[in-house]
Amino acid sequence: MASMSVLTRDEAQTRAQLLDVHRYTVDLDLTGGDDTFGSLTTVRFTVRAGQDATDTFIELKPAELRSATLDGQPLDPGALTENRLALKNLAPGAHELRVDARMSYSRTGEGMHRFTDPSDGETYVYTQLFMNDVQRVFAAFDQPDLKAVFDVTVTAPGHWTVLANGVTEHTGDGVWKAATTPRVSTYLVAVAAGPWHSVRTEHRGLPFGIHCRRSLAPYLDADTDEILAITRACFDRYHEKFDEPYPFDSYDQAFVPEFNAGAMENPGLVTFRDEFVYRSAVTDTERQTRAMVIAHEMAHMWFGDLVTLKWWDDIWLNESFAEYMGYQTAAEATRFTGTWTDFGVARKSWGYDADQRPSTHPVAPDAVHDTASALLNFDGISYAKGASALRQLVAWLGERDFLAGINTHFRRHRFANATLADFIDSLASATDRDVHAWAEAWLRTTGVDTLTAATGARPGRWTLTLDRDGGRPHRVTVGVYDRDLSDGRTLTLRERYETDVPQSAPEDRPGIRPALVLPNDLDLTYAKIRLDATSLETALRGLSGIPDAITRAVVWNTLRDMVRDGALDPADYLAAAAAHLPEETDLALVQGVLAFAGPQLTDRYLSPGRRPAALATLTALCRDLIRRTEDGDHPGLRLIAVRHFIATAAHPDTIAAWLADGTVPGGPELDPALRWRVLARLAVLGATDEAAIAAELARDPSATGQEGAARCRAALPDPAAKRAAWEAMFTSDDLSNYLFTATAQGFWQPEQADLVQEYVPRYYDDAIAVAARRGPAIADAAGHWAFPAHDIDVTHLLLGESRLRESAPVPALRRRLVDQLDDLARALRVRDAQEQREQ
Repeated sequence: MASMSVLTRDEAQTRAQLLDVHRYTVDLDLTGGDDTFGSLTTVRFTVRAGQDATDTFIELKPAELRSATLDGQPLDPGALTENRLALKNLAPGAHELRVDARMSYSRTGEGMHRFTDPSDGETYVYTQLFMNDVQRVFAAFDQPDLKAVFDVTVTAPGHWTVLANGVTEHTGDGVWKAATTPRVSTYLVAVAAGPWHSVRTEHRGLPFGIHCRRSLAPYLDADTDEILAITRACFDRYHEKFDEPYPFDSYDQAFVPEFNAGAMENPGLVTFRDEFVYRSAVTDTERQTRAMVIAHEMAHMWFGDLVTLKWWDDIWLNESFAEYMGYQTAAEATRFTGTWTDFGVARKSWGYDADQRPSTHPVAPDAVHDTASALLNFDGISYAKGASALRQLVAWLGERDFLAGINTHFRRHRFANATLADFIDSLASATDRDVHAWAEAWLRTTGVDTLTAATGARPGRWTLTLDRDGGRPHRVTVGVYDRDLSDGRTLTLRERYETDVPQSAPEDRPGIRPALVLPNDLDLTYAKIRLDATSLETALRGLSGIPDAITRAVVWNTLRDMVRDGALDPADYLAAAAAHLPEETDLALVQGVLAFAGPQLTDRYLSPGRRPAALATLTALCRDLIRRTEDGDHPGLRLIAVRHFIATAAHPDTIAAWLADGTVPGGPELDPALRWRVLARLAVLGATDEAAIAAELARDPSATGQEGAARCRAALPDPAAKRAAWEAMFTSDDLSNYLFTATAQGFWQPEQADLVQEYVPRYYDDAIAVAARRGPAIADAAGHWAFPAHDIDVTHLLLGESRLRESAPVPALRRRLVDQLDDLARALRVRDAQEQREQ
């Protein structure tokens, strides 16, 4: 990948003071071959009065710059330096820039991504222009506060359909014209073209559509009613919450291949990763996640699209709000009422983990220097912590005042840009509370507060002291539980009450000391919890007897945090899982606990000598869950148990028999996803070969089949297979983003530590090189999936820290490496704590 200048905050501010951008006319020609497409752009803009003749630039990343003219005068193509086309001596007044270029298709999910479906040979393209990738598709003043209207025309093969931000019309000869957009930011322009399978309807007078590849048509059709019902319900709920009506002319949702994110909030054309079109069996929790993502992206139509951040230091104004609204609105408007439990056990930990690393940052940082730095902040802080902070704000402020402030914000800044200060001013107009002080404490600081409970007792009374390690104010709900004496296991709720932390004095409550006192019951704040000794013992012994799933999620998170901090032996966490998951009724909790217990706890926090016993515990637990679900009444729980049984199998016989028979005894039958899971585990265990992988790929030649085969081949315990996988990732540059990730997922396996040890020192130089060549998406994948996370060793830590000091990885990879090495150091500390307990 050729070098590319990143836009700085100062440059953006200077250009925004100089220019008003009015209109883009963009003509894209997708009929010119497999490698490049035509891009003809006309930009109409004004240099503001009072300026002397001045210079600026427009961003463009072409394969070939054919011509450029400014006000009818040709520009020297040599004026293009890296990705900047210089515009010299601009006088105040109106200007017109015309740029004709050939642009390169992407295989990494950036810019204009091109994908050929191996199932039927059909080709699809779609844009992902987020952050600064619009310049890969057309010339633009690429910053969020230079909004403009867009007229987009696309020429495509005759059997294709073209989707865009507005309603599209086929004018003949493969030419599609999109309706003119309102004023939007450059990164929100979207096009998706191909022989889509489409389902169209209307709601409240607006065209609605859902779209996917033709090969996925049967699977989309099976879920059409559910997807559209969720879409309509969320749309209606937002119109109850927001005074400002939906601001665009249509609402399309396209499920697209090899998409890097979960989804993208392009106004009028939301793009989703097409794994959300389920080819194989999924749990209700996974369907709930899809519903939440639909609600999240729709929230962006207001948070991000109607009102857009001025610069990327306020990305939380987009993502934290959409995250909060996605979970809240899905819970309010759809059948999926347990979204906050899933958030608590699966999503919130993303924020907690990120906030304890050296790369942490405030939810709303004071300044983000450039776009490369801004891209790193799309993380657990901006999403999970930010949403948690907003949930706490609603608890403290009250939902009525919160929504009033939001509606004021929309009214003041519709089709424009806003900052943190603007938003806080809007909130302040709706309440007497000091939201400015709240924002300073919650949005401008880093780290996780810890609330530690201590209880005392005297005749007829008990006391609670909550110590706070940190600086934020918290409004928390305290849950008080007693043992049900009839069975000794069930816990009954005595009372819930709200309190503020820091406390003015210990709280004195009537009654005997409870069996369990849980600060942050209902999970309305963002803090680590430390229980008093009696409550911790009760939690470990009686967790499944707690009546509410959200409360159980808070307790499981507490135990997880204790393991990560070295305060709870991993074996005690596994024992709790084995004791309580067989009684658990919430699928999100079962999945969340097993997800932590397997790859993180068993593979990283336990020493190699303790790992076999842990795997045996998990295998026995999954076998128990499979046995308990033989009646067929709990297919979701059974599916989770089958998946994790496969992942933890230490011996191939049982799962090999399942694959041969095509079914788990008593069900489920092995669909493509389960077959690839089994084959991948057999590859790790050395119980399959290339012939079996090729045969499975012939059975399932789809895109996910290709990924499954790549994962299996990389997992084979064979030097030649490892060498081929390494070369595919780090030498050839032929792998798409998804195939790179699949290969990386298969490569490192704890069972094969000796075989792959020679690649650990090679990793750093090779990852740095491929990241520099292939750009941010592959850099992120190389740092996330291709990192040797299994190698928990001081020598590895010192090597990684040394290479990080001595080299200059691109920012996306550097951030990943900093985080990975910090996680490695934490795993070593957890292991040291185990050794100290055993002495």
